[in-house]
Amino acid sequence: MRFGFSLVKGKASHPMEDYHVAKFMQIQGHELGLFAIYDGHLGDSVPAYLQKHLFANILKEEEFWVDPRRAISKAYDKTDQAILSRTADLGRGGSTAVTAILINGKSLWVANVGDSRAVLSSRGQARQMTIDHEPNTERGSIENRGGFVSNMPGDVPRVNGQLAVSRAFGDKSLKSHLRSDPDIQNTKVDGNTDVLVLASDGLWKVMTNQEAVDIAKRFKDPQKAAKQLTTEAVKRDSKDDISCVVVRFRG
Repeated sequence: MRFGFSLVKGKASHPMEDYHVAKFMQIQGHELGLFAIYDGHLGDSVPAYLQKHLFANILKEEEFWVDPRRAISKAYDKTDQAILSRTADLGRGGSTAVTAILINGKSLWVANVGDSRAVLSSRGQARQMTIDHEPNTERGSIENRGGFVSNMPGDVPRVNGQLAVSRAFGDKSLKSHLRSDPDIQNTKVDGNTDVLVLASDGLWKVMTNQEAVDIAKRFKDPQKAAKQLTTEAVKRDSKDDISCVVVRFRG
């Protein structure tokens, strides 16, 4: 099993706001693969904080080894609370998150908040492992919390006319109308599992899940696969920051 990653700054004038994690580690006799994409907005301090703390907080949960779903959910919430309590130094921005934890090469736990996405390929067939949290699809939740969804011509739907995702870390000024609880999926990795692609919406805006998998599978080296994915997204005129992690399971 090998991984690669590639990050490309978008055309906006602000600094790069995408961050990633990609590493293997040994802990308590287990091998863990930790992979993530954090796509920040209104600054890079929240995604930088997530890069440093979110996995650590998940692994700190005592029940991680017996109930990963509950541990991941609790850690996402605690991390968001910590970010909100530090608005003075982290600023008013926020971030999406997609995290993937591979336990002993066999069990894959994927969680997400926002529209950064994880796609898993089995025998070449793409399967989306995350749910895009978009304002229109979660309009009911936003309105029940006293917010609204704007649909301006020529623009994407936004929470209170501002944020293009319905769940996020941070965003203190909008938090009463946003959710930050993750959707969590678990699947077994077997001999048919080819590749896992994690990427920010800078990639998914211009590429289907299947296209991403098809490109990633063409390269035995996942580093080359990740580079090709970001290059292709730029070629397709993605203007956003683009980041992706590719994990290759076999071959």
